[in-house]
Amino acid sequence: MTPRDQPAFLPMTPRDLASLGLDGVDVLLVSGDAYVDHPSFGTAVIGRVLWDAGYTVGVVAQPGPDPADLLALGPPRLFVSVSSGAVDSMVNRYTPNRRYRSRDVYAPGGIPRRPDRAVLVYTDRVHALFPGTPVVLGGIEASLRRFVHYDYWSDSIRGSVLADAPADILVYGPGERQVIAIADRLDGGEDVRRIRDVRGTMWKCAPREWRGMDRVGFAELPGFPAVADDPRAFARA
Repeated sequence: MTPRDQPAFLPMTPRDLASLGLDGVDVLLVSGDAYVDHPSFGTAVIGRVLWDAGYTVGVVAQPGPDPADLLALGPPRLFVSVSSGAVDSMVNRYTPNRRYRSRDVYAPGGIPRRPDRAVLVYTDRVHALFPGTPVVLGGIEASLRRFVHYDYWSDSIRGSVLADAPADILVYGPGERQVIAIADRLDGGEDVRRIRDVRGTMWKCAPREWRGMDRVGFAELPGFPAVADDPRAFARA
């Protein structure tokens, strides 16, 4: 893809699309935050990076239960990216004493609109409305909950968010390079289920498949360092 001129703001409505001469987008970013076009907000950064790489991007900010919120820009050509926003949705909603917070500083007027475990809720809705469209998880909630973890709010051990969400790939940490790589591969016609060599990503696989991926198998993946005889070498790399 060739770089595109950056719009003043990423489109959020059909009118925004029409003003840019577009009838749809390549990538749809779903966020638990209000859309703030500032580099301290991951949605704005990812959207601008993708746009600069030649992909059109739309934003759905703090969608409610009405399907019209997510359907406003139509199905994206390549994938939907889901994030809880700049903060874990449970931390945003509850105090350490598990009491409701009265305000959401990342929402218009401070009125809370973000659901509990927003990544799971949003992904369920996206999967239902856009069947067959690849779904990519990102942001702090996905990064923090990408492994089996202790969940303070339920006082229990929960599995990876990727195991609970009907998503295809999880991007952790700063995701600019990962989302461009994923977009490029999907744009080239590659099946999302075969994108397993992008560093900084996780994917689902069956237990029998995992058991077959020994140290040599990992070392052969592009971007992964070769593993020496020391079994701890891969963990350190």
